[in-house]
Amino acid sequence: MSSIERLTVTMPVDMAAVVKAAVERGDYASTSEVVREALRDWKTKRAIQLQELTALKSDIDQGLADVAAGRVKKLDANQIIARGRKLLASRCPSS
Repeated sequence: MSSIERLTVTMPVDMAAVVKAAVERGDYASTSEVVREALRDWKTKRAIQLQELTALKSDIDQGLADVAAGRVKKLDANQIIARGRKLLASRCPSS
C-alpha cells in the first residue's frame, strides 16, 4: 500500500474554477484526482522533453566532434534558402 502525503496547492482563480468544474461535471471524483492526473501527464511530458534534450545534446556533441575532426564543408546560405523554398513549394498546393 502506498503512503499518501497531503499538500496544499495554490493556483489562480481561473485554474481553480476549471478543476472544480471538472469535479462538478463528474469527470473526476475529487480535486485531488484532477491534480494527480495533471501531474501524471506532466511527468510523461517532462520525460519526453528530457529525452529530446538528451538527443539534442548528443547531436550538438557530434557536430562539435565533426568540426574538431575537420569533417565540415563551406556553408552556402543561398543554396540552403533555395532548397528550403523548393521544399516549401512542393508541400503547398498551387493557388
